[in-house]
Amino acid sequence: MIRFVVIVASCVVALSVADVTPRRDAEYPPPELLQALKPLREICQKKTGVSDEAILEFSDGKVHEDEKLKCYMNCLFHEAKVVDDTGHVHLEKLHDALPDSMRDIAMHMGKRCLYPEGENLCEKAFWLHKCWKESDPKHYFLI
Repeated sequence: MIRFVVIVASCVVALSVADVTPRRDAEYPPPELLQALKPLREICQKKTGVSDEAILEFSDGKVHEDEKLKCYMNCLFHEAKVVDDTGHVHLEKLHDALPDSMRDIAMHMGKRCLYPEGENLCEKAFWLHKCWKESDPKHYFLI
């Protein structure tokens, strides 16, 4: 019995320390998606004043609180036209806008992130991005 518990505990520890290094290679994030979203990044950086460093740290590093970054995330949703008239994100529109190569990844990443929380749209956008990043840190990226 003790041996079984040790084996199970070892498996749990091994799962919890799985590689969560963000995937960054020639195929991922999809270059065509990055290119298509580049104008949105430029527009939203200009509107919010968020720094390249804040975007990169959230994307490839640690989750951190930054009001400009939160509103940048909200701006991206608006510029991508995946929100309704009240500014709430329509996940099906977001999913449909992705290349086929990302749809399964996005479904897996987002299945626990269906009901964003927050006092305003910037907070809700941040909640979604944080949830996605925590759900799948290997595949999450922020443009």
